[in-house]
Amino acid sequence: MTKITQEIAEARHIKREDYVSCTVAFIDCKKPGSDQKENYSIIGPGVTSSDDQVINLPEPHGFNIGAAAMPNGITNNLHIHFTAEVFIVQKGEWTFRWGSNGENEATGKEGDIISVPTWIFRGFTNAGPDDGWLFTILGGDNTGGVIFHPDIIREAADYGLYISSDNRLIDVSRGDEVPPEEGRIPPMPDADVAELREVSRGEMMSRLVKAEDRDFKPAFIDQALPGGGAQIAPVIGFGMTQNRTHVAPITNPHGFSAEWLRLSPGQSVGPFATDEKMVMMMHKGRARIDYADGGASVDVNAWDTYSVPAGAMRTVTASGDADVEVLVVLSGDHRKRPTFAPDIIAAAKDAGLGLDAGGFVAKASLLPSYRRAG
Repeated sequence: MTKITQEIAEARHIKREDYVSCTVAFIDCKKPGSDQKENYSIIGPGVTSSDDQVINLPEPHGFNIGAAAMPNGITNNLHIHFTAEVFIVQKGEWTFRWGSNGENEATGKEGDIISVPTWIFRGFTNAGPDDGWLFTILGGDNTGGVIFHPDIIREAADYGLYISSDNRLIDVSRGDEVPPEEGRIPPMPDADVAELREVSRGEMMSRLVKAEDRDFKPAFIDQALPGGGAQIAPVIGFGMTQNRTHVAPITNPHGFSAEWLRLSPGQSVGPFATDEKMVMMMHKGRARIDYADGGASVDVNAWDTYSVPAGAMRTVTASGDADVEVLVVLSGDHRKRPTFAPDIIAAAKDAGLGLDAGGFVAKASLLPSYRRAG
């Protein structure tokens, strides 16, 4: 068991007021209509090209957590990612574009999640009436940066902006020297743009999980216990649900899983531990995290991000007067298997529930009591 002191517990809590924006994160930062966008690197550096970017928690997790904030009408221009890019709409309404010239569009609203395939151009615009906010999850500790659309790279040069071959933003107005051609990322040749794969609207819509389509079901072995019954709605890959009927709508490898966890006021899940680091992206409500070893306790609010260390036994409780909705992210494409405290397992058995050999909740009366040797 991992001992978590109060100091350690609080250091892993990134509050909303701790997020630090960067307005010069990308090569299109001076383009009219894109010059008011803010980039945030919350866990890991993300894909920023700026040395000015503040990273709240640089510790590797196997994925990056970030955010983008924009006023109405502001656009993040077409670019390519090499690893998974997932958008979580925290506030507002957004238009997502994809294709070699951004010819395809889809709309995302609060609570929606969209995963955009790698190696296609994508961009997005705040189409809502006021300031909007997107959280992001990016695959891997090293995302490799991005490739902007050739038109954007050519236009940026008019403003004295270039991207070096090691993904650093070069700004002539700040005294930076223009790197030689072999030391900067050139516009992608038209022939290579033409060879990028096409993603149909149908395929992209299958990767958009609307808030109203989430499949919440009781998820854990403690579901029949007083205060238990926390629900999960899978989104991406194999998460930590113990409900055998759960199926994530997005299944291709991302390097991480993502699933909604919902708790009613006073409801808890745990104590349990996971072999993986677990990041909680708080969408709504207020939750308390209590660590079994060390006695630490942390309260997290809507918009906060919290990282639970691997192996730490914790209980998560809805501590406010409203439902908690939190997106839980764990590294790896494998299925995660939470380990609950022995007293929880024993109490669940008394309530008629156990875990089958696959780690899923089942009637205890149907489970054999023997184990085959070898």
